[in-house]
Amino acid sequence: MIPDLIHYSFQSPMNKPFIQLFLFIFISINVKAQQAKEIKRFQLPEVKQGVAVDANHFYVINNTSITKHTKADGKQVAAWKDTTGLLKHINAGIVIGNKLYCSHSNYPDKPMASSIEVFDKTTLMPIESHSFGLFPGSLTWIDFHQGHWWAAFANYSDKNSDGGRDNRWTTLVKFNMQWQQLQSWAFPPKILEAFAPKSTSGGAWGKDGLLYCTGHDKPELYVLKLPVRGSILQYVKTISTPSEGQSFAFDRSTKDKFVLYGITRTDNYVVVSSFE
Repeated sequence: MIPDLIHYSFQSPMNKPFIQLFLFIFISINVKAQQAKEIKRFQLPEVKQGVAVDANHFYVINNTSITKHTKADGKQVAAWKDTTGLLKHINAGIVIGNKLYCSHSNYPDKPMASSIEVFDKTTLMPIESHSFGLFPGSLTWIDFHQGHWWAAFANYSDKNSDGGRDNRWTTLVKFNMQWQQLQSWAFPPKILEAFAPKSTSGGAWGKDGLLYCTGHDKPELYVLKLPVRGSILQYVKTISTPSEGQSFAFDRSTKDKFVLYGITRTDNYVVVSSFE
């Protein structure tokens, strides 16, 4: 149908504005129509910040604690809680090999300071730490993609703003293996508006080479890509999700589709969903 309309528009110049409007509406509807389908959910005692996942387990991340659960039934098999008082706000995590890498910050304290805290995924005991020190943004999530580390440093447009920065200062940073900064990008206005007054809480690279991000509480997954030129990430589409913002994880042990582990923090659920 659409190819015929496009052909007709070239044959009838007077109809061109109508066809262009039709195509814009058609494309806009299809961009926004994609939805993740819920597979299952687990209600647990506390689910407040995010979730990480590997082939057999998922890991619930809270401010100062982590619990490990079997994917089949949600049974808790390990737990850790900070007793040092040194950690403030663990926000997201990613499992690589036998390690669970977590983003951490002093949120909502100021000035903003961030670190990466690394845990043994079997025992959940802390084994490493990398400090960013004072940084113009609060570290909310990290990922490892194509031989590099990627990290999001959030800024806020509410009382948690620091240094006069609002959420337009939220930044995606690319690091090498030694955590030396290589490049960085800003988020597009459309996504910052969706985040507002908060910022990005979760993010991960997809198997399709696109970047997937969440905000603070909306049931949406924002798909972005690196620009060919310039310094602002490009918006691709929005996917509706049964989980509600915060940090999430892709189950990379599944190959045929995207399987998403997210949370609903108001009622303490880990929600598993999928999309093509």
